Amino acid sequence: MVTIERIADRDTWNQALAKLPYAHILQTWEWGEFKRITTGWQPIRLAFKQNGVIVGMASVGVRSVVKLLKVIYISKGAALPYEDQALTAEILTHLERFARKQGAVWLKIDPDVIEGTGIPGEDDERSDETGAAIKAMLTAHGWRFSADQVQFRNTVIIDVTRSEDDLLASMSQNTRRKVRVAERDGVQIRVGTVSDLPTLYELYRVTGERDNFLIRPPEYYEKAWKTFIEAGLAHPLIAELDGKPIAMVILFHFAHKCWYFYGASSSENRDSMPNYLLQWHAIKWAKANGYTDYDMWGAPNDFVETDSMWGVFAFKRGFRGIITRHIGAWDYAPYPPLYWAYTEIMPRVIARMRRKRTTAE
Repeated sequence: MVTIERIADRDTWNQALAKLPYAHILQTWEWGEFKRITTGWQPIRLAFKQNGVIVGMASVGVRSVVKLLKVIYISKGAALPYEDQALTAEILTHLERFARKQGAVWLKIDPDVIEGTGIPGEDDERSDETGAAIKAMLTAHGWRFSADQVQFRNTVIIDVTRSEDDLLASMSQNTRRKVRVAERDGVQIRVGTVSDLPTLYELYRVTGERDNFLIRPPEYYEKAWKTFIEAGLAHPLIAELDGKPIAMVILFHFAHKCWYFYGASSSENRDSMPNYLLQWHAIKWAKANGYTDYDMWGAPNDFVETDSMWGVFAFKRGFRGIITRHIGAWDYAPYPPLYWAYTEIMPRVIARMRRKRTTAE
């Protein structure tokens, strides 16, 4: 029988979470606090115990959307014993009951469960039995694959338990060449600190303008980066040429995994290939600090050249990690008519109001 305990202490939460095989940085205490302060998601931290031992955990974000209506999101979680289908099903039942008691429109989970590896339709494609079983279980429980995939569903993961020589040799010839170009041109890599936050943001802002993606105000990133750096869960690396910062990465790390969450570069000295050398240093850092996986965080949803992620994916693919496809985000609707109204009707109403406002202006 599974029992539930709410945990209200940071160290107790993080230490227990780190021991679970499906632990994720977005389930840490710090991420819950960051989202509470910046976007209003209120974290409720649940530990699921069997015979007094924690077997699963879920940092549950709850937010009110309109009066008396709530939505619930478990970002890159829950961290459950997915290989044990019976135990996972029992915990899912508890989460479904929790959503009903909260009066939620929907409960979204986004577990780090692998659906398969390789590109679909190619020779390296492989399916995962656990992923297939969990998808079938969710469907049987009335969950549905979400139209709103908040996090990246696919990614590239490098096994950094291998030797540095093997990691370098396994890269594509073109990627190795560009690493050497950066070294030849004198690009230097140094560790960043909180004092570098303005530099990190400026590089990120320039990259957003150049690559045409939307970024948030500097306070948002300063809060995220500073919180995790000071907690010992983030590690900035800055590439410099002649003492001038020209590129950066910010690694987030927890339990057995290190993630390449943020990367940016100036529009100058791009021919010196600083991003390639940064990635090589990041991989070596993850290995040296005892992590087993280096997650490059993001790959196309559809593996076609028209996908907006294709260019970034080509860069990541050169490091020869494993293309990993997860089961993605799934929604549970305690009250299906309400879920339908929220996901189908409300967006149309909002769009119509915006059109009328634009016409009036």
